[in-house]
Amino acid sequence: MTMTERPRGLEPLRETIARHGLDARKALGQHFLLDPAITARIAALAGDLAGQHVVEVGPGPGGLTRALLDTDATSIVAVEVDTRAVAVITELAALAPGRLRIIEADAMRCDLTTLCPAPRQIIANLPYNVGTPLLVGWLRQAAAWSRLTLMFQQEVAERICAAPGSAHYGRLGVLAQWTCRCGVQMHIPPGAFSPPPKVHSAVVGLIPHAQQPDTAVFRAMEQVTAAAFGQRRKMLRGALKSIGGEALLAEAGIDGSRRAETLDIAEFDRLARLHARRAATPS
Repeated sequence: MTMTERPRGLEPLRETIARHGLDARKALGQHFLLDPAITARIAALAGDLAGQHVVEVGPGPGGLTRALLDTDATSIVAVEVDTRAVAVITELAALAPGRLRIIEADAMRCDLTTLCPAPRQIIANLPYNVGTPLLVGWLRQAAAWSRLTLMFQQEVAERICAAPGSAHYGRLGVLAQWTCRCGVQMHIPPGAFSPPPKVHSAVVGLIPHAQQPDTAVFRAMEQVTAAAFGQRRKMLRGALKSIGGEALLAEAGIDGSRRAETLDIAEFDRLARLHARRAATPS
């Protein structure tokens, strides 16, 4: 089998699930995506995968994994915490020797950048209960990824891509748009999943900017946005009081009577860099 040859003779995914008794578990935030047309579209949204190494988080029974194996991706690493699903993906890996590797691990505790060489992407139908913290962790190391193609609950997708002044604009949107070019690429109804969730889902594409903040500035941005949006009804002079408030805003040239949702990404960038500089300067 060549590196991009596709596995053949696969049984329908529902039969694989039934044979393994792989019921979706609410505690793991699992909703299995079984429609091969939809999984193929998600894989296609990631662009040309030739020469790319792909990490998939939470493959479950392997619906999206199958679609990824049908691309020209050089390699695929599937990270799965559910031992039952690992057994299913292990079967699939046997049909794609050397191209699909399984890591039984909790992605929340795993540095995915160590699993494959660059250029690398993450493509995943994320478990609903950990999608947001996973994304924030990956944004901290955005320079390591060429692209992220991720499925979330639709509300989370809207928060990631929200514009300043909109109802969904908040900390997650600032962090995502500060580090990446973001866009909702696809909407998926509940009926496409087994079992159907109570909410709609959406696929978000994130392409990291060429220039990324260093660790200290990213940490400062997390502190600034946590304070600003943690008390979003307050004026900024009050919301940011714990990290310098009036003095920080004055140095950034931002009116302290404004509220967090009115600031654009560039203004948050100014605040974060000033805050990082102040933190690094001995008092």
